[in-house]
Amino acid sequence: MPDYTRKVPATPPMLANAPTILALDFDGVLCDGLLEYFQTAWRTYCHIWNPDSEIPPNDLASKFYRLRPVIEIGWEMPVLLRALVLGVPDEKISQDWSVVVLEIIESEKLDTATIGKTLDGIRDEWIATDLEGWLSLHRFYPGVIERLQYILSPAPTSLANTSTQLFIVTTKEGRFVKQLLQQQDVEFSEERIIGKETKRPKHQTLRQLLENALGKAATLWFVEDRLKTLQLVQQQPDLKNVKLYLADWGYNTKAHQEFVRNDPNIRLLSLCVFVQDFSAWP
Repeated sequence: MPDYTRKVPATPPMLANAPTILALDFDGVLCDGLLEYFQTAWRTYCHIWNPDSEIPPNDLASKFYRLRPVIEIGWEMPVLLRALVLGVPDEKISQDWSVVVLEIIESEKLDTATIGKTLDGIRDEWIATDLEGWLSLHRFYPGVIERLQYILSPAPTSLANTSTQLFIVTTKEGRFVKQLLQQQDVEFSEERIIGKETKRPKHQTLRQLLENALGKAATLWFVEDRLKTLQLVQQQPDLKNVKLYLADWGYNTKAHQEFVRNDPNIRLLSLCVFVQDFSAWP
Protein backbone atom coordinates (compact mmCIF):
# COMPACT_ATOMS: atom_id res chain seq x y z
CA MET A 1 0.00 0.00 0.00
CA PRO A 2 1.23 3.56 -0.65
CA ASP A 3 2.77 5.52 2.21
CA TYR A 4 0.22 8.24 2.94
CA THR A 5 2.45 9.89 5.52
CA ARG A 6 5.13 10.76 2.99
CA LYS A 7 5.88 14.45 2.62
CA VAL A 8 5.26 15.98 -0.79
CA PRO A 9 7.10 19.07 -2.01
CA ALA A 10 5.11 22.29 -2.02
CA THR A 11 3.83 23.47 -5.38
CA PRO A 12 6.00 26.29 -6.73
CA PRO A 13 4.59 29.25 -8.68
CA MET A 14 3.18 28.39 -12.09
CA LEU A 15 5.50 29.09 -14.99
CA ALA A 16 4.86 29.50 -18.68
CA ASN A 17 5.45 25.86 -19.65
CA ALA A 18 1.95 24.42 -19.38
CA PRO A 19 -0.36 22.32 -21.57
CA THR A 20 -3.53 23.71 -23.06
CA ILE A 21 -5.33 20.57 -21.84
CA LEU A 22 -4.31 18.32 -18.96
CA ALA A 23 -6.21 15.01 -18.94
CA LEU A 24 -5.88 12.86 -15.83
CA ASP A 25 -6.96 9.33 -15.09
CA PHE A 26 -8.68 9.03 -11.69
CA ASP A 27 -8.08 5.63 -10.05
CA GLY A 28 -4.34 5.08 -9.80
CA VAL A 29 -3.45 8.69 -10.59
CA LEU A 30 -5.53 10.90 -8.30
CA CYS A 31 -7.27 8.37 -6.08
CA ASP A 32 -6.27 5.05 -4.56
CA GLY A 33 -9.19 2.63 -4.62
CA LEU A 34 -7.32 -0.53 -3.55
CA LEU A 35 -9.34 -0.93 -0.36
CA GLU A 36 -12.61 -0.83 -2.31
CA TYR A 37 -11.27 -3.13 -5.02
CA PHE A 38 -10.36 -5.78 -2.46
CA GLN A 39 -13.64 -5.56 -0.56
CA THR A 40 -15.74 -5.78 -3.73
CA ALA A 41 -13.59 -8.61 -5.10
CA TRP A 42 -13.84 -10.57 -1.84
CA ARG A 43 -17.62 -10.18 -1.66
CA THR A 44 -17.79 -11.46 -5.24
CA TYR A 45 -15.44 -14.32 -4.41
CA CYS A 46 -17.68 -15.37 -1.50
CA HIS A 47 -20.74 -15.29 -3.77
CA ILE A 48 -19.11 -17.50 -6.42
CA TRP A 49 -16.98 -19.91 -4.37
CA ASN A 50 -18.82 -20.03 -1.01
CA PRO A 51 -15.77 -20.31 1.29
CA ASP A 52 -16.17 -21.79 4.77
CA SER A 53 -15.60 -18.35 6.28
CA GLU A 54 -16.49 -14.95 4.85
CA ILE A 55 -13.55 -13.48 6.76
CA PRO A 56 -10.63 -13.30 4.31
CA PRO A 57 -7.31 -14.96 5.22
CA ASN A 58 -4.93 -12.59 7.00
CA ASP A 59 -2.44 -12.15 4.18
CA LEU A 60 -4.91 -12.14 1.29
CA ALA A 61 -5.47 -8.38 1.13
CA SER A 62 -1.76 -7.52 1.16
CA LYS A 63 -1.08 -10.01 -1.65
CA PHE A 64 -4.01 -8.62 -3.65
CA TYR A 65 -2.71 -5.04 -3.24
CA ARG A 66 0.73 -6.08 -4.45
CA LEU A 67 -0.58 -7.99 -7.48
CA ARG A 68 -3.42 -5.63 -8.48
CA PRO A 69 -1.39 -4.24 -11.44
CA VAL A 70 -1.87 -7.53 -13.35
CA ILE A 71 -5.62 -6.89 -13.60
CA GLU A 72 -6.79 -5.75 -17.02
CA ILE A 73 -10.60 -6.05 -16.59
CA GLY A 74 -12.68 -5.82 -13.41
CA TRP A 75 -13.97 -9.42 -13.50
CA GLU A 76 -10.38 -10.63 -13.10
CA MET A 77 -10.20 -9.32 -9.51
CA PRO A 78 -12.10 -12.19 -7.83
CA VAL A 79 -10.22 -14.62 -10.08
CA LEU A 80 -6.98 -13.17 -8.71
CA LEU A 81 -8.25 -13.94 -5.22
CA ARG A 82 -9.08 -17.46 -6.37
CA ALA A 83 -5.53 -17.90 -7.64
CA LEU A 84 -4.12 -16.73 -4.31
CA VAL A 85 -6.44 -18.99 -2.30
CA LEU A 86 -5.38 -21.93 -4.50
CA GLY A 87 -1.76 -21.15 -3.72
CA VAL A 88 -0.58 -20.04 -7.16
CA PRO A 89 2.87 -18.44 -6.56
CA ASP A 90 3.05 -14.64 -6.74
CA GLU A 91 5.82 -14.85 -9.33
CA LYS A 92 3.73 -16.98 -11.68
CA ILE A 93 0.81 -14.55 -11.33
CA SER A 94 3.07 -11.59 -12.06
CA GLN A 95 4.74 -13.15 -15.09
CA ASP A 96 1.97 -15.31 -16.59
CA TRP A 97 -1.32 -13.83 -15.42
CA SER A 98 -3.08 -14.40 -18.75
CA VAL A 99 -2.20 -18.11 -18.51
CA VAL A 100 -3.19 -18.36 -14.84
CA VAL A 101 -6.57 -16.70 -15.36
CA LEU A 102 -7.36 -18.88 -18.39
CA GLU A 103 -6.48 -22.06 -16.48
CA ILE A 104 -8.82 -21.13 -13.62
CA ILE A 105 -11.67 -20.13 -15.93
CA GLU A 106 -11.41 -23.35 -17.94
CA SER A 107 -10.74 -25.80 -15.09
CA GLU A 108 -13.63 -24.44 -12.99
CA LYS A 109 -15.94 -23.94 -15.99
CA LEU A 110 -16.54 -20.28 -15.20
CA ASP A 111 -18.13 -17.66 -17.42
CA THR A 112 -16.31 -14.32 -17.46
CA ALA A 113 -19.44 -12.35 -18.34
CA THR A 114 -21.26 -13.85 -15.35
CA ILE A 115 -18.36 -13.01 -13.04
CA GLY A 116 -18.39 -9.43 -14.32
CA LYS A 117 -22.14 -9.06 -13.84
CA THR A 118 -21.90 -10.51 -10.34
CA LEU A 119 -19.12 -8.12 -9.37
CA ASP A 120 -20.97 -5.11 -10.82
CA GLY A 121 -24.18 -6.15 -9.08
CA ILE A 122 -22.48 -6.51 -5.71
CA ARG A 123 -20.84 -3.10 -6.10
CA ASP A 124 -24.11 -1.48 -7.22
CA GLU A 125 -25.98 -2.93 -4.23
CA TRP A 126 -23.26 -1.72 -1.88
CA ILE A 127 -23.42 1.78 -3.36
CA ALA A 128 -27.22 1.81 -3.14
CA THR A 129 -27.31 0.71 0.51
CA ASP A 130 -24.14 2.28 1.94
CA LEU A 131 -22.80 5.00 -0.33
CA GLU A 132 -20.84 6.74 2.44
CA GLY A 133 -19.18 3.48 3.44
CA TRP A 134 -18.25 2.77 -0.18
CA LEU A 135 -16.86 6.26 -0.76
CA SER A 136 -14.83 6.06 2.46
CA LEU A 137 -12.67 3.29 0.99
CA HIS A 138 -11.16 5.72 -1.56
CA ARG A 139 -8.12 7.79 -0.60
CA PHE A 140 -6.37 10.52 -2.55
CA TYR A 141 -2.64 10.33 -3.09
CA PRO A 142 -0.52 12.87 -1.16
CA GLY A 143 -0.44 16.32 -2.71
CA VAL A 144 -2.86 15.74 -5.60
CA ILE A 145 -5.78 17.64 -4.05
CA GLU A 146 -3.63 20.70 -3.45
CA ARG A 147 -2.34 20.46 -7.00
CA LEU A 148 -5.85 20.24 -8.46
CA GLN A 149 -7.01 23.19 -6.37
CA TYR A 150 -4.05 25.23 -7.56
CA ILE A 151 -4.71 24.53 -11.24
CA LEU A 152 -8.43 25.21 -10.82
CA SER A 153 -8.06 28.35 -8.71
CA PRO A 154 -8.69 31.82 -10.16
CA ALA A 155 -5.46 33.54 -11.16
CA PRO A 156 -4.26 35.89 -8.40
CA THR A 157 -1.25 36.98 -10.46
CA SER A 158 0.07 36.71 -13.97
CA LEU A 159 2.06 33.66 -12.83
CA ALA A 160 -1.03 31.62 -12.04
CA ASN A 161 -2.43 29.13 -14.49
CA THR A 162 -5.32 30.48 -16.53
CA SER A 163 -4.67 28.60 -19.76
CA THR A 164 -4.71 24.91 -18.77
CA GLN A 165 -8.08 23.20 -19.03
CA LEU A 166 -8.25 20.29 -16.59
CA PHE A 167 -10.20 17.11 -17.44
CA ILE A 168 -10.61 13.78 -15.69
CA VAL A 169 -10.84 10.83 -18.08
CA THR A 170 -11.76 7.68 -16.20
CA THR A 171 -13.53 4.32 -16.32
CA LYS A 172 -15.17 5.18 -12.98
CA GLU A 173 -18.67 6.63 -13.07
CA GLY A 174 -18.45 10.39 -13.23
CA ARG A 175 -20.95 10.94 -10.41
CA PHE A 176 -18.72 9.11 -7.94
CA VAL A 177 -15.65 11.05 -9.05
CA LYS A 178 -17.56 14.27 -8.46
CA GLN A 179 -18.69 13.14 -4.98
CA LEU A 180 -15.20 12.09 -3.96
CA LEU A 181 -13.77 15.43 -5.10
CA GLN A 182 -16.51 17.36 -3.32
CA GLN A 183 -15.58 15.58 -0.09
CA GLN A 184 -12.14 17.18 -0.51
CA ASP A 185 -13.64 20.63 -1.26
CA VAL A 186 -12.69 20.42 -4.93
CA GLU A 187 -15.43 21.83 -7.15
CA PHE A 188 -15.04 20.24 -10.56
CA SER A 189 -17.55 20.95 -13.34
CA GLU A 190 -19.43 17.86 -14.49
CA GLU A 191 -18.67 18.41 -18.17
CA ARG A 192 -14.95 18.03 -17.39
CA ILE A 193 -15.38 14.64 -15.72
CA ILE A 194 -15.57 12.10 -18.54
CA GLY A 195 -16.42 8.78 -16.94
CA LYS A 196 -17.62 5.25 -17.57
CA GLU A 197 -21.01 6.47 -18.71
CA THR A 198 -19.58 7.83 -21.98
CA LYS A 199 -18.85 4.24 -23.07
CA ARG A 200 -15.90 5.08 -25.29
CA PRO A 201 -12.15 4.34 -25.20
CA LYS A 202 -9.90 6.96 -23.65
CA HIS A 203 -8.07 7.65 -26.90
CA GLN A 204 -11.40 8.64 -28.48
CA THR A 205 -12.07 10.99 -25.58
CA LEU A 206 -8.64 12.62 -26.01
CA ARG A 207 -9.36 13.07 -29.71
CA GLN A 208 -12.66 14.77 -28.83
CA LEU A 209 -10.95 17.08 -26.35
CA LEU A 210 -8.51 18.22 -29.01
CA GLU A 211 -11.28 18.72 -31.55
CA ASN A 212 -13.21 20.85 -29.06
CA ALA A 213 -10.19 22.94 -28.08
CA LEU A 214 -10.09 26.51 -29.26
CA GLY A 215 -7.16 27.06 -31.57
CA LYS A 216 -5.21 24.59 -33.68
CA ALA A 217 -2.10 24.89 -31.50
CA ALA A 218 -3.68 23.15 -28.50
CA THR A 219 -1.33 20.90 -26.54
CA LEU A 220 -2.65 17.91 -24.59
CA TRP A 221 -0.86 16.06 -21.79
CA PHE A 222 -2.33 12.77 -20.56
CA VAL A 223 -1.42 11.09 -17.24
CA GLU A 224 -2.45 7.43 -16.88
CA ASP A 225 -1.27 4.51 -14.75
CA ARG A 226 -2.02 1.74 -17.26
CA LEU A 227 0.64 1.20 -19.90
CA LYS A 228 -1.74 -0.48 -22.38
CA THR A 229 -4.03 2.57 -22.34
CA LEU A 230 -1.10 4.82 -23.20
CA GLN A 231 0.02 2.46 -25.94
CA LEU A 232 -3.46 2.59 -27.49
CA VAL A 233 -3.13 6.38 -27.66
CA GLN A 234 0.30 5.91 -29.25
CA GLN A 235 -1.26 3.82 -32.01
CA GLN A 236 -3.53 6.68 -33.14
CA PRO A 237 -1.74 8.64 -35.92
CA ASP A 238 -3.74 11.81 -35.23
CA LEU A 239 -2.74 11.76 -31.53
CA LYS A 240 1.01 11.53 -32.07
CA ASN A 241 1.54 14.96 -30.52
CA VAL A 242 -0.22 14.10 -27.26
CA LYS A 243 2.34 14.05 -24.45
CA LEU A 244 1.96 10.77 -22.56
CA TYR A 245 2.90 10.08 -18.93
CA LEU A 246 2.87 6.83 -16.95
CA ALA A 247 2.16 7.50 -13.26
CA ASP A 248 4.64 5.30 -11.40
CA TRP A 249 2.63 5.46 -8.16
CA GLY A 250 -0.42 3.85 -9.75
CA TYR A 251 -1.44 0.32 -10.65
CA ASN A 252 1.53 -0.72 -12.77
CA THR A 253 4.58 -2.90 -12.33
CA LYS A 254 8.35 -2.39 -12.28
CA ALA A 255 8.41 -4.09 -15.69
CA HIS A 256 5.96 -1.52 -17.08
CA GLN A 257 8.09 1.30 -15.70
CA GLU A 258 11.28 -0.19 -17.11
CA PHE A 259 9.61 -0.51 -20.51
CA VAL A 260 8.64 3.16 -20.44
CA ARG A 261 12.20 4.18 -19.56
CA ASN A 262 13.18 2.79 -22.97
CA ASP A 263 10.22 4.26 -24.84
CA PRO A 264 10.93 7.75 -26.20
CA ASN A 265 7.23 8.56 -26.57
CA ILE A 266 6.00 7.81 -23.03
CA ARG A 267 7.49 9.57 -20.02
CA LEU A 268 7.70 8.09 -16.54
CA LEU A 269 6.24 10.45 -13.94
CA SER A 270 6.68 10.29 -10.18
CA LEU A 271 4.21 11.66 -7.66
CA CYS A 272 6.70 14.15 -6.23
CA VAL A 273 7.12 15.63 -9.74
CA PHE A 274 3.41 15.46 -10.61
CA VAL A 275 2.56 17.86 -7.77
CA GLN A 276 5.17 20.38 -8.95
CA ASP A 277 4.98 23.02 -11.64
CA PHE A 278 4.66 21.77 -15.21
CA SER A 279 8.17 23.05 -15.95
CA ALA A 280 9.52 20.30 -13.67
CA TRP A 281 7.77 17.52 -15.59
CA PRO A 282 9.90 15.35 -17.90
